[in-house]
Amino acid sequence: MKIVIIGCGHVGLVTAVGFAEFGHEVVGMDSDAQRIEDLRHGKPWFFEPDVGELLVKHNGGLVSFETDLRRALDGADAAFICVATPARPDGRLNLVYVEQATHAIAEAASGPLVVVEKSTVPVQTARRIVEVLEIDGKLGAIEVASNPEFLTEGSAVRDTLDPDRIVVGVRTPGGLAEEVLRAIYAPLVDRLQTPLLVTDLETAELIKHASNSFLAMKISFINAVARVCEKTGADIEEVARGMGLDPRIGPHFLSAGIGYGGSCFPKDVAAFLAQASDVGADLSILEEVRRINADQRSHIIEKVKRALWNIDGKTIAVWGLSFKPGTDDLREAPSLDVIPALEAEGATIRAFDPAAGPVAKAEFPNAEICADALEAVDGADALVVLTEWREFGAVELLQVKEALRRPVVVDGRNLWPVALMAELGFTYLSFGRPDVIGGQVKRSGAHTA
Repeated sequence: MKIVIIGCGHVGLVTAVGFAEFGHEVVGMDSDAQRIEDLRHGKPWFFEPDVGELLVKHNGGLVSFETDLRRALDGADAAFICVATPARPDGRLNLVYVEQATHAIAEAASGPLVVVEKSTVPVQTARRIVEVLEIDGKLGAIEVASNPEFLTEGSAVRDTLDPDRIVVGVRTPGGLAEEVLRAIYAPLVDRLQTPLLVTDLETAELIKHASNSFLAMKISFINAVARVCEKTGADIEEVARGMGLDPRIGPHFLSAGIGYGGSCFPKDVAAFLAQASDVGADLSILEEVRRINADQRSHIIEKVKRALWNIDGKTIAVWGLSFKPGTDDLREAPSLDVIPALEAEGATIRAFDPAAGPVAKAEFPNAEICADALEAVDGADALVVLTEWREFGAVELLQVKEALRRPVVVDGRNLWPVALMAELGFTYLSFGRPDVIGGQVKRSGAHTA
């Protein structure tokens, strides 16, 4: 099938190379002319594992990039709208780019086409797309579908090639839209037996926001329980393990730490809250989800103060700037709050991130962005871990201890076992677990060390 991708951002480009890997012909469109030029030369504009390799593999073959929408749509079976939907200050999403893309498709399309809403949007957006096409006189020749993405940055290609489910929303069951989308995803359904759920438009849209909000809620819940553990001497990892053995709960998203960030969870929770308010539904539970998540960033500053006493005049190494491993994305990353807060207390920051270093200088102009993890800790008074990059777990801890001026680690991701850090003589503060002070395990609320 021939598929046009409108918007070559994180979702659009990953979707484009993924569809090409399925064997489809894909044309990518974007309003950023320089971005299109770079993609034509096989250069993705962001870091995501395997995207560059798939782009090089299919570029000039099954994948091409175009600036003329009419030419791109010639002979196309489907056009996926993958444009940005930025958040407004009140949490509601700005859908102007979705509307513009719909008008552009209506003007440029000359034959039967399925317009697929792929961008993350509030429920009833597809209904507005239908109205736009109706006003433009193209509804009928153009059908509308919703196909929300469930991509995780850092594993987006894997999530595309081997998803846990495919959700498709259509106006008419068994109609052209369903037929085209089933054909697009047939390689996954036939080969991997991936579940494909066909619903109405509104249900498909709601599944996306409900899913992300629920996962954010699990993260904030386990972080709230971690606070109880810190006060009572319990261990959050054992609590989470015991909870996760219940199949109704499961082990995923029960890792305590500094909380969630990125382009999806914060934006989707806020948008879901705003839309619930608009329709008169009570989702105030999500207000607590957001509050707990924000508090985690203040909580790590408190831990640094407890470990160092005074922050003023200290040099602090920070490992991890991106909001999660496997990406260079800084959007809503904990580092954006934690580093300025440490600097406001008078600290000098030396930071390292395996991917986000090149883009971090603009965000952290006063910090020294180091070339590797050991360079960052050399001579520092403490190490603060904000992102759980696998590379950090592989660093030799005795080298870290020797490089630090003081063997102090404040771990926002619970990377290392408490017993190991005690054995090595660190002062080690993590989340929901006993503190280690000078190599001695200290349990709050407990009678033994």
